[in-house]
Amino acid sequence: MSRRPRRAAWRFGLDAEAMAAWRLRLKGYRILARRFRCPQGEIDLVARRGRTLAFVEVKARARDADAELITSRQRRRIERAASVFLQRHPALATLELRFDAVRVEGTGRFHHLPGAWRAGD
Repeated sequence: MSRRPRRAAWRFGLDAEAMAAWRLRLKGYRILARRFRCPQGEIDLVARRGRTLAFVEVKARARDADAELITSRQRRRIERAASVFLQRHPALATLELRFDAVRVEGTGRFHHLPGAWRAGD
């Protein structure tokens, strides 16, 4: 893939993350972190609503795709990054933890999948 399409794909992903954060706010979530990175992995969004803390993976797709949204390898990396996040923010560890996925399509359609997987699955 040449530089221009790669840059466009990266920008599309960033726009999808921004849209997901905006839509989650409309659903009553408070965004605590965006693009949290550590050596163990990356979390696109960390959001809280009431007593629930959601680690959210955002996937941008040009159109509806049937392929697996988040691979088991990606899930493990997100789970490890979530552990690091909680070590850095121990007061949040008492909340109900959840791993969500958001799919944003090129058409602007938004699909929030609460509890998309459980840790260790």
